[in-house]
Amino acid sequence: MPAKWKHDRPLSRIAFAKRFPDDRSCALYLAAKRWQDGFVCPECGGVKAWELGSKKFTWECAACGHQTSVTAGTVMHQSKVPLTAWFMAAHIVASHSNGISALQLQAQLGLGSYKTAWLLLHKLRRAMVAPGRDPLTGDVEVDETTIPCRTKEEPVAGGQGRSPIGKMVIVGGVELLEDNRPGRIRLATVRDYQGDTLKGFVAANAVRGSHIWTDGNSSYIGLANYEHTPRTIGNMAAHILMPWIHRVFSNLKRWALGVYHGLRKKHVQRYLDEFVFRWNRRHSYRTAFDRLLGLTVCQSHMSYRLLVGEHTC
Repeated sequence: MPAKWKHDRPLSRIAFAKRFPDDRSCALYLAAKRWQDGFVCPECGGVKAWELGSKKFTWECAACGHQTSVTAGTVMHQSKVPLTAWFMAAHIVASHSNGISALQLQAQLGLGSYKTAWLLLHKLRRAMVAPGRDPLTGDVEVDETTIPCRTKEEPVAGGQGRSPIGKMVIVGGVELLEDNRPGRIRLATVRDYQGDTLKGFVAANAVRGSHIWTDGNSSYIGLANYEHTPRTIGNMAAHILMPWIHRVFSNLKRWALGVYHGLRKKHVQRYLDEFVFRWNRRHSYRTAFDRLLGLTVCQSHMSYRLLVGEHTC
């Protein structure tokens, strides 16, 4: 067993099942996450309430009588899937280093349909992006890569060079720590390689004043509010001058092929968010579940119809 598991081993399936044996134990855990400083009524702001015996996981405000379910307005809002299944799915997703497909999750949880497993996973992926998360800072390597994606109307060979035809263009950034180790990362799909697009990614994902390292791509010229150092690659392999962002891209592509047998443009950002979540918590598997469940109560509900209506390839 790798040495890291000595200090960062997540709960076993048996221990996890004992920790959350039923829906009530899960609901109490969610209540503690949602109201960390005590109950607060979303209607009147009252701080006193009692749990109703007639309605599952529901608290009634003592001041105004408003009833609030612990899952209301979260990614689990109105879900017919038992909370124990939600929790086990989050545990599997957060503790497994490579992730899991919807088909595998359906089998492991004994869910009745692939659609249910798919929806559950995508809602968990939405929760992997923390609202108001801190942007990257310090020295940040930024670069682009592509993943094949061809529609019926596009040429079999795809576009050549930097043409986005037949490809999904992905831009990424990785923090460089003081000892030259990689820190946090960010990944996003973009429509093209234009200056406004790539500089927009930097502005959205890095603190102003950060030192941005790029290759010789002229689209980054004029990057305002940042210290910018372009590196001319020439005949030198790109991974020599910018090793960590290329390591991120390499790991991303292997992960996409190994777990999902390739990504599609439809929902690709969700999969990128999952990869970012995993990378940024690669040294904290034990606490990843707690973090993921805490984020589920911060994300708003999204219906299946809205999820499947996202942009497609």
